[in-house]
Amino acid sequence: MFFEQYSHEPFIATSRFWIEHKPDSPEKTALLASRRDGGWAALKIMEDHLGKNDFFVGDYSIADIALFAYTHVAHEGGFPLGAFPKIKAWIERVKEQPRFAPMK
Repeated sequence: MFFEQYSHEPFIATSRFWIEHKPDSPEKTALLASRRDGGWAALKIMEDHLGKNDFFVGDYSIADIALFAYTHVAHEGGFPLGAFPKIKAWIERVKEQPRFAPMK
């Protein structure tokens, strides 16, 4: 949960918010540029972990739910997942969980 809050959300989720909800401006451009490296680093850590594990903490857990929320829409924040096949496979595993409810 600390990883999601401090190494993932500040880069991927905030970028998505700015792209989806803020008009173009020099502030927006600067903020998005400042988030790139941290977002790619978080995705790389996730990809490496998922290369050895099906989920983040043992079996499917709250960690997966927390990370799924913005990872599955990372492309909307400027982080396409094409280079992250393990993350893409994990997203599909999460969607296959009992009682999964897609976001509308």
